[in-house]
Amino acid sequence: MNVDLTNTTASKINKALVQARRANSSPAVSMVLTLVIITDEENAHDAVKAASDASREHPSRILAVIKRPVRGRQHRGETRLDAEVRVGSDAGSVETVLLRLHGDLAEHADSVVVPLLLPDTPVVVWWPVDAPATPAKDPLGALAQRRITDSYAVEEPLMELALRTTTYTPGDTDLAWTRLTPWRSMLAAALDQAPATVTGAVVESEAENPSAELLARWFADRLEVPVQRVVTKGPVVTGVRLRTADGEIVIDRPEGAVATLSIPHQPTRALALRVRSTAELIAEELRRLDPDEAYAAALSATTEELKHDV
Repeated sequence: MNVDLTNTTASKINKALVQARRANSSPAVSMVLTLVIITDEENAHDAVKAASDASREHPSRILAVIKRPVRGRQHRGETRLDAEVRVGSDAGSVETVLLRLHGDLAEHADSVVVPLLLPDTPVVVWWPVDAPATPAKDPLGALAQRRITDSYAVEEPLMELALRTTTYTPGDTDLAWTRLTPWRSMLAAALDQAPATVTGAVVESEAENPSAELLARWFADRLEVPVQRVVTKGPVVTGVRLRTADGEIVIDRPEGAVATLSIPHQPTRALALRVRSTAELIAEELRRLDPDEAYAAALSATTEELKHDV
């Protein structure tokens, strides 16, 4: 069920939600959190689609805050809230509200969002693009237990990652880190199978990849070894090498969804290691709402700046 509201208010949106919920027999008590997406019109569709797909695992109320720029002198200073309410089959396992904020209202999004938050449930805020310098100090970010950014979605990812390092607050996370979960799990399992002292590490990836930078920092933090970055054609992270006295432990994924794992004195094996969708990344982040200490440690770690191309 879709309900369009033009020049509306938060109270009218809440009323529309209640009416739509009753019409679809979908009580709000099944919702486990509120996910606030702060985006622009260009990225709204993909972000809402990803959040809706993630809601199959985490039933939630999705509030998409879409800030609309003022165009033309005749609209200068116009302040208006338009909304689209989706409940039932049109929204999957969630209640979705698209909030289009016009004019000066775009600078006061928290005044619109707060009355629409589910009571007594966690709040997660996600910026698919254009995240603030300090997410925890943003009026909406301050409401949240978790704040999700994505360094990969900007023009200069490593500069964005440097900014995240200086403004980190417990509860912050980045999808560039989430993308590394399969890599970190497989590398940890490989070291369990072949216990050895790691003397150095190599991370291979496309240039300016924030996930590769975070992986290198994670090695520096956890293994306390020099880490070399090698630039490849990609896509994203293409390989990792851990140097030991017995030889190299290698995960190689030059392209596609299959990687190979090589461990000294063991046969090479194939691993499923595809690039995951945004919906899968968001679903993973919603599984835990406590601060990610491993991300914080990796973010603050330093590595030797050793890079070359292949």
